[in-house]
Amino acid sequence: MIRCLATALLGLSLLNGLAAEKPARFSAFFPFCIDWHDSKKRGFEEQAVMLKELGYTGVGHIWLDKLPERIQSLDKAGLKLYQVTITVNLAPGKEAYDARLKDYMPLVKDRNVQFLLLINGLKPSDPAGDERAVQVVQELADLAKPAGAEMLLYPHTDLWLEQIEDCVRLARKVDRPNVGVMFNLCHWLRVSKDRDYERRLKAAMPYLRAVSINGADERDEQKGWARYIQPLGRGSFDTCKLLECLSALGYRGPVGLQCYGITGDVREHLEESLKAWRTCLDRPPVASQK
Repeated sequence: MIRCLATALLGLSLLNGLAAEKPARFSAFFPFCIDWHDSKKRGFEEQAVMLKELGYTGVGHIWLDKLPERIQSLDKAGLKLYQVTITVNLAPGKEAYDARLKDYMPLVKDRNVQFLLLINGLKPSDPAGDERAVQVVQELADLAKPAGAEMLLYPHTDLWLEQIEDCVRLARKVDRPNVGVMFNLCHWLRVSKDRDYERRLKAAMPYLRAVSINGADERDEQKGWARYIQPLGRGSFDTCKLLECLSALGYRGPVGLQCYGITGDVREHLEESLKAWRTCLDRPPVASQK
């Protein structure tokens, strides 16, 4: 009887432990654009050590320049390369993308890297560019397939691929399993006239493979990014509510932290943003708040 009671208590303890564990709402949280305005001007190895100490599991890289060095520094620290941002040009007579991409694909083989495509060369949101864009993106998708990499359509203010709606339209036409879209908070705030992100995220869900967030104000009519890109937790826009919406829609993918334009010591605002991220995840859903 004592043995049965002990077994029952052990089972109850295990069940309570499992109930206390919160399932991961998103697969990863990592920063990108951390190189541009760091007052300490850290190199890749210094950045990797800093990220490890702070508790981040990896980082995003901008452009193909020094990509091998970035990968080497991350491998040394046991961190992951999540994304690489590249440009695509649809303008007639222009090289569509950096020829080095083909040579660099073996470097990212089996690392599950996402390439973010900033597509320009035509008037923003002009469907006349769809045919050429489909051709180029399908070519890139085929190039990435042997490496197990994804190509994500990245909406960016003032570029041809400017809105999340443009990305969804193009992804549907490209129709490749390793092509998806990314929702970017700061660019959506700049371009969108309303603040109905739920409707857009619902439409994007079949293709949504990544999201970027940051602290931001609800509205900013001034030029520049000082109010639309802040450390997470700052600003009047409720980023936690956006994350709750994504979770409710069933999104479980990676979340990037946009750091472009944030001045000062990058370590300080990365630490601040990580604390805000954890606060968001600990916040009860809106429906249960009183």
